[in-house]
Amino acid sequence: MADDRNGRYALALTIATVRPLDYRSGRAHRAPRGGTMREKGQSLQSHLVDEVTAKRIDEGLVTLLMDLVRPANEISVEVNRAGLVEILGFAGQQNVHGEDVKKLDVFADGLLVASLRETGAACGMASEEQEDIIAPSKRGEGAKYLVFFDPLDGSSNIDVNVSIGTIFAIYRRKSPAGPASKDDFLRKGVEQVAAGYFLYGTSTMLVYTTGHGVHAFTLDPQMREFRASQFDIVTPARGAIYSCNEGNSSKWDAATRGYVESVRTGGKGRKPYTSRYVGSFVADFHRNLLKGGIFLYPGEVQASGPPKGKLRLMYEANPMAMIVEQAGGLATDGRGRILDIQCLDVHHRTPLVIGSKEDVEEYLSFYK
Repeated sequence: MADDRNGRYALALTIATVRPLDYRSGRAHRAPRGGTMREKGQSLQSHLVDEVTAKRIDEGLVTLLMDLVRPANEISVEVNRAGLVEILGFAGQQNVHGEDVKKLDVFADGLLVASLRETGAACGMASEEQEDIIAPSKRGEGAKYLVFFDPLDGSSNIDVNVSIGTIFAIYRRKSPAGPASKDDFLRKGVEQVAAGYFLYGTSTMLVYTTGHGVHAFTLDPQMREFRASQFDIVTPARGAIYSCNEGNSSKWDAATRGYVESVRTGGKGRKPYTSRYVGSFVADFHRNLLKGGIFLYPGEVQASGPPKGKLRLMYEANPMAMIVEQAGGLATDGRGRILDIQCLDVHHRTPLVIGSKEDVEEYLSFYK
């Protein structure tokens, strides 16, 4: 296992008594028994070593996860001092999606790529900020895993001090060796072996899953270590929050408009839901994960064919879908399960409705 060059990382975990879903089978996930000790203050590295001992993950995945932690630690520092250095504002270019790139986007992307290349833990990478698949270092050509990441989700909020984040998804390669092939990247979300996000807000957090529950870790700003804050997170079966950009409602289909009107006004004999929409996907998702609720980024109705989505399947929808299903929630594009969608392009876009199980099921009922 590679040494942690930037110091120890730890988190503060509390044991939950509820049981999340096995995202591959739909069966309830049982919390691990014996052999591992989960307590507040356990370091992230110690936790990951326990996961290796319990044979839930291997050392290659530990190295890869720590390769993501190191740049996230640095990004956290820069986010918190962004107003004092020349890292705010636009970089004077656009990304592959035609969006104006912020300086901190470029900084975050560069840190992640450099870290993943340094140890050779990834055989290939794909970033929301880069059009092409990113080649590994020579050492990485024999690695088992490849990574998708959105270096800085919600970056349009950087200048106004709203929470932003880094999202990642990890897959096991299919090709035998060498740099990851295109087929290695064109996958279904159900094939993910790990997914997570770093949230840069009032505190910096890591929330992740390897298919064995959802765990949260908080960065100790003095020690620069991640320390456990919660194990086996379970999202409420129903919330009282809906999150969407209602300014786009004229572009939605009738079912989506009907559902949003229902929760907004209190249909079906219940109180109206509270509208909470930050415009930073990680921030909106994290709040709803803990408190319950539903996040909607529906597709736009087209003259022909299905609604056209905006969120990226591989960098945003799939990792968050894996997390929410592990926590007992659901994620759909309005027609089916997000994790069952076959990726056609590394920048594949999709509609996304995600959150508490009963809320998403109620949304889908409007299509019947």
